[in-house]
Amino acid sequence: MIRLTPPACLLALAVTTAAAPCATAQPAYPGGPVRMLSGSPPGAPSDIIARSLAEQLAASFGQTFTVENRPGAGLNLAPGEMLRARPDGHVLLVGADTVVTVNPLVYKKLSFDARRDMVPVSMVATFNQVLVCHPGVKVDRASQLVELAGKKRLTYASGGNGTPGHLAGAMFLRATGADIQHVAYRGPGPALTDVLGGQVDCGWLAGPTVLPHIKTGRLTALAVSTAIRSPSLPEVPTLAQATGVDGLDATFKQYVWVHKDTPPASIAVLQEAVARAMKHPAIIARLTELDMVTAGTPSAEAAAMLKADTARWEPIVRSLDLQLD
Repeated sequence: MIRLTPPACLLALAVTTAAAPCATAQPAYPGGPVRMLSGSPPGAPSDIIARSLAEQLAASFGQTFTVENRPGAGLNLAPGEMLRARPDGHVLLVGADTVVTVNPLVYKKLSFDARRDMVPVSMVATFNQVLVCHPGVKVDRASQLVELAGKKRLTYASGGNGTPGHLAGAMFLRATGADIQHVAYRGPGPALTDVLGGQVDCGWLAGPTVLPHIKTGRLTALAVSTAIRSPSLPEVPTLAQATGVDGLDATFKQYVWVHKDTPPASIAVLQEAVARAMKHPAIIARLTELDMVTAGTPSAEAAAMLKADTARWEPIVRSLDLQLD
């Protein structure tokens, strides 16, 4: 929007119609190509969200949106790179909420403060973790697993310390009092392999990772971590239903973030475009296949969600006494 300074501009118009404009203009966003950083490898849920969004945002703005993967270091490489870039909204971060809710509590050598330096543009999707066991464990319900854990040593796998699967498992154990040993892997792939092979009894893993194997009977699903049942697994109880403990909810979320010093006007333009994109049938269909629920919240609402989830996870994370480099 052009804003004129009346006295100066009237004088200029009186002198010559060819006078240079006396207005100041807010630079249009985006003013060039946009990089979207994902802390996950290609094909992971965060990466798929980023690529789906990039396609829609490029069409909406007529600019190039490029997805760049920065996996490793507990998802901390991508936010660090985003925060070192110029804070003008042309470098975005797409990733799971644990970057803000959990990582600051467990990684002691971070070069940035995610809670202070990052602003959510929007919460774009929710996702769950599924408690699955090898059929050889011979349990069909979470209550049977808890009972069995009192009689023999059991193990559960996750994609690593401090990951959503680890946290969902910790919430489950805290609610039930069960003693099941956590086995941390370097990513969900190796964790899944060992649960399928029976080297580990059970696992807390993301829906897209385990769905094909649940359908073929190679894994038995006992619970989903969210407060509502998964459309992909409608017969599987929620964490609260499986444990009988009301209010248990280990729903995880995917966000788009920018540097906190990004101009508010640019954030508003981007948020509106992201919200529109998340309503596109192609994105909804793709994420539904991955057992995710699309969203597209305003920035303020997304910030409130992060604050609430941080408060929810902090006591559980502290009880685990995790110290990661």
